[in-house]
Amino acid sequence: MSSISAQKSAPAAAAEFDPTTLEYFRSDRFHPNSDVEQTIAGLVLRQGAMTQAQISRSINRPQQTVSRLLSRLIERGSLRLGERVSSGKRGQLSVKVEIVSDYAYSFGVAILWDALAVTLMDFSGGIIDSRTRVMATMSHDAVVLELRRMIDDLKTHWSIDPDRIFAAGVGIPGTFMRETGQVNTPLVLEEWTNVNLEEVLAHDLELPVWVENDGNAAAIGESLFGVGRRARDFVYLYIATGIGGGVIHNGQLVRGAFGNAGEVAQLLPPLIYPHPNLKLLRELICRHEIEVGSVSDLVMNFDPDWPGVDEWIARTRDSLSLIASASAALLDPAVIVIGGRIPRALTQKVIPHIEIFDQRRRSFERPLPAIVAAEAGGESVSVGAAALPFTKYFFR
Repeated sequence: MSSISAQKSAPAAAAEFDPTTLEYFRSDRFHPNSDVEQTIAGLVLRQGAMTQAQISRSINRPQQTVSRLLSRLIERGSLRLGERVSSGKRGQLSVKVEIVSDYAYSFGVAILWDALAVTLMDFSGGIIDSRTRVMATMSHDAVVLELRRMIDDLKTHWSIDPDRIFAAGVGIPGTFMRETGQVNTPLVLEEWTNVNLEEVLAHDLELPVWVENDGNAAAIGESLFGVGRRARDFVYLYIATGIGGGVIHNGQLVRGAFGNAGEVAQLLPPLIYPHPNLKLLRELICRHEIEVGSVSDLVMNFDPDWPGVDEWIARTRDSLSLIASASAALLDPAVIVIGGRIPRALTQKVIPHIEIFDQRRRSFERPLPAIVAAEAGGESVSVGAAALPFTKYFFR
């Protein structure tokens, strides 16, 4: 019996699964950060090298306390002393602390409807390299075989020290189930539904694994490496074969009671508003006798002048306006980010057609969020998934 089949018949305990209890976890090398240490490390990750005084002011802690905490992080090897800068007082210099990029590495895995993506990330959030594979089948055995190849290829090509590999993060489409905490995936990913994905994939890849749905993973990546560097509150619309999303509030992912916050597709009444996804776009383009074999083909070869593109915008603008308006009304974000697998050229073309509804009072407009294209580089889900283990263990 395959490991995934065994998991389907086993009692579900995904919600309580702890990847750090696995034999693959290097507890001898990677020490957990306390809450305040996570706050400090996360601050340095987002802001770059900082002095002790700057950190003290930012987290509202005495410099003596910050000094002690920084000494611990430096001793562990995750931070180091950097350049000396003026302290603002005559004749005195302060030393900045910075992230040690090769302290740890993670792999980010995106299990998509028809493809796989793997991103190798260093501890500073630097994207070292990525691999993408279009798949003929998304069965468990085919996916795991290809993931092992892609990960081994990245490790070998970049001569990564195996002792420095911390974990893998995985993003996959689907909704978390109330009873089990497991993921109810699309039908094309049938073999991955309602199983303990973290435990199964940890066994398959021989790494600790953290799992999020694709929209949440993309939002995490955008929070750390894109729009989130200047906006602490935003809604991320993840457009791919389907449509989903994630919510970032005060720099943190909002998961909701069952892990499904940001499932924006549920805002659209069935059979009334078409879902603004790339599956529909591919269907419209193919009607004009342009050969687009899959959504992955569409993403790789997209031409904004293809016939069918303007029709897609006309058919989906009301859906996107409804989603954007509901997001603005309920969450009051600073920004609404459009990202995912949607080509950037299409994003730029559709944004001017999206309206956020506003019932003016006394001719005044309420403050409305800007609508922008995602900025985090690479395959958004695998980038966010690579950051996921770091955010779970080291950074706040």
